[in-house]
Amino acid sequence: MNRADRGTDRVEFEQMLLSRYMHLHKGKGTRAGSVLDRSAYILLSRIRMQGPMSIGQLGDAFGLDASTLNRQTAAAKRAGLVERIPDPDGGMARKFRITAEGERRLDEERTGIVASLDRIMADWPERDITAFADYLQRFNAGIEQIHGMPWPRPEPAEHPV
Repeated sequence: MNRADRGTDRVEFEQMLLSRYMHLHKGKGTRAGSVLDRSAYILLSRIRMQGPMSIGQLGDAFGLDASTLNRQTAAAKRAGLVERIPDPDGGMARKFRITAEGERRLDEERTGIVASLDRIMADWPERDITAFADYLQRFNAGIEQIHGMPWPRPEPAEHPV
């Protein structure tokens, strides 16, 4: 079998192109028209899905060291995207909670990203978009399983067929 015909070689190539396209459409960590940089988008998305989180919990979730997370959370706090609160469960560590401004900007960013994807996949049948999303979820779940860092996901919605 020709190496270029192997599925994983094709995935590698397409993944390389995808990362290149993402790089072309952003400047300094943001997409054109973005209201959040990439790290803030990911941080806010995780806190929204999981609820308030401490630096230690964020470190476990992202596999990042405390100094990196302290910089990211400090920037998000200065921007009014998160606030520090006492642990709602009574623990010692303070936690970060998304603010109303953080929610608003996260929703705005997600809307912009979805609009871009809508343009890219405008001529795709809905079943193909759903299948692509299912494959991406399966791919990401495989990565998460290897690294032991699962990402919480919303309950699956009914997919039109």
